[in-house]
Amino acid sequence: MALPIVAIIGRPNVGKSSLFNAITRRRVSIVEATPGVTRDRVTAVCDIDDEYFELVDTGGHGVVDRDDLTEDVERQIQFAINQAHLILFVVDVRETNNPLDRTTGELLRRHTDRVRLVANKADAPHLGVSASEFAYLGFGEPLCVSAVTGFGRDELREMIGSAVTGLADKAPDDPTIKIAIVGKRNAGKSTFINALAGEDRVIVSEVPGTTRDSVDVRFEKDGRTLLAIDTAGVRKKSKLDDIEFYAMTRATQSIQRADVVLLLIDATVSVGQVDKKLARLISDEMKPCILVVNKWDQAKGQASSDDFGEYLERTLREVRYAPVAFTSAITGRNIHPTIDLAAELFKQSRTRVGTGRLNQVLQDAVALQAPKPKRGRRAPKLLYATQVSLQPPTIVVFVNSAGLVTENYKRFLLNQMREHLPFDEIPLRLMFRSRRESGPKE
Repeated sequence: MALPIVAIIGRPNVGKSSLFNAITRRRVSIVEATPGVTRDRVTAVCDIDDEYFELVDTGGHGVVDRDDLTEDVERQIQFAINQAHLILFVVDVRETNNPLDRTTGELLRRHTDRVRLVANKADAPHLGVSASEFAYLGFGEPLCVSAVTGFGRDELREMIGSAVTGLADKAPDDPTIKIAIVGKRNAGKSTFINALAGEDRVIVSEVPGTTRDSVDVRFEKDGRTLLAIDTAGVRKKSKLDDIEFYAMTRATQSIQRADVVLLLIDATVSVGQVDKKLARLISDEMKPCILVVNKWDQAKGQASSDDFGEYLERTLREVRYAPVAFTSAITGRNIHPTIDLAAELFKQSRTRVGTGRLNQVLQDAVALQAPKPKRGRRAPKLLYATQVSLQPPTIVVFVNSAGLVTENYKRFLLNQMREHLPFDEIPLRLMFRSRRESGPKE
């Protein structure tokens, strides 16, 4: 369902991202004093008194981007303006005569009926005195606010609520699946997102590190609402600057809140330390994962897909259970089948196995290989197993003494259960509990 859109527009460093976070009441956009941090359209679904809308943060209008992405940023700003039902034209109340404010005002001139002027950074009462000087912009008296102190926030939310009242006939559907797309820089994540969205939703550039925020993109597929999360490209920690540090933090958070993670592997270069680091993070978070070999059409003289899949299994052992998909985000090859595969992994992660079937697998495993004594002590006796939770599926095996089960046998049993239960392509948590113990052991 299309929601009314509220877009935040303004020159660099007027506090647009801080205001975005203040309205959403959570830290979504990266806030940094450096001009030009925000580049893409960062969005969040919000509600004010059950009136739902999509809030959009944009890059600074007129910014001179250090990576020559100014035109791309401006294009994203124009997209936001064209789609918006309400435009918040944000200025810095402490700078009443900045030429870039005038330039931004000219950009918004033909949208005057949808524009509301907001003077941010009114952090002290006396700062609002000069706000009337913004009359020269032609958008009326500004609403003075402070994203930092919260001053004027209630009035701002009331104004937004009035503007969007009645435009959405119901609350938006929650996404059925949240899919995080992660990878090292220039693996093709943003191109992949745009192929899903069917539009230039995020900036695509050969410049490494173009994406900084984690960008949520809602899209429909087969009658379901899905959420794709484009994340900043990751590089070695020793090379991170302050902006990239925040971007890496957002990428980590995106993995944590995702149902399924697509780890994009650049087919044109060897698997590196960043790929391995992300695989470990995905494994630690126990998230279903697809190894998406992107740019497969550009891999000159590459081995067969089977050989490359075996190479990934050897190299990224933490997620060796993960299926492999070969794609070209530029041409759209295999993009939507990969999303169908993600839906299948999500289904696996929410599957509950009956106790009878689970214990038959346990008995067959013991018959195939009985547990051995540990350090000269008696061999453990496996009693029964039960599944206790989902996402990830978690199985508890009750034994006479959990401390007697060796690590080798735990791995054997985990592999048997993965092979014979519908969890062969996703993380599976196996825990052991003694009859006399209250807490399980992994």
